[in-house]
Amino acid sequence: MHKKLDAKIIERLQVFTNYYTIIEMQKFSLKNPQRKHSKGFTLVEILIVIAIIATLATVAIGNLGGIFSGQQEKAASLFINQTAKLVFTSYKLDVGSYPTTEQGIKALLQAPSGKEGKWNGPYIDDLPEDPWGNPYQYRFPGTKNINKSSGYDIWSLGQDGVESADDIGNWN
Repeated sequence: MHKKLDAKIIERLQVFTNYYTIIEMQKFSLKNPQRKHSKGFTLVEILIVIAIIATLATVAIGNLGGIFSGQQEKAASLFINQTAKLVFTSYKLDVGSYPTTEQGIKALLQAPSGKEGKWNGPYIDDLPEDPWGNPYQYRFPGTKNINKSSGYDIWSLGQDGVESADDIGNWN
């Protein structure tokens, strides 16, 4: 009987010890709320990341002007030397000659008087504008292009919008 009593006491002591250990662990975690493995970000970490992203975005946006500034000239040159050349050649094949300076690029949208029977347009959807929002200039017969006697001049006034050295034409 003495052994049964000792076994019960030992069993109760073990239960009490386990219970006491659990309570102490809970007290410890309440006293020291620092977590070893956090599952989120602190406000400071988030603010640092936002500041870095804002700095990078500012630098990138500041450089966009330099990155794309040369692309406008290329776009104007492509239109003049590729698209316009194709459209004016189609017009010439149908009508027999390029539009006159007076008829201009508008002749690609609607038939000039006296050419209605040969005209198979419209050859373009709208009057084209250069990358700076200015209309392209046209002259026939051309005075600056390689085929001066049989060709035409088409050009963009460039970024400054006036006839000057920065003009982009089919003679460049």
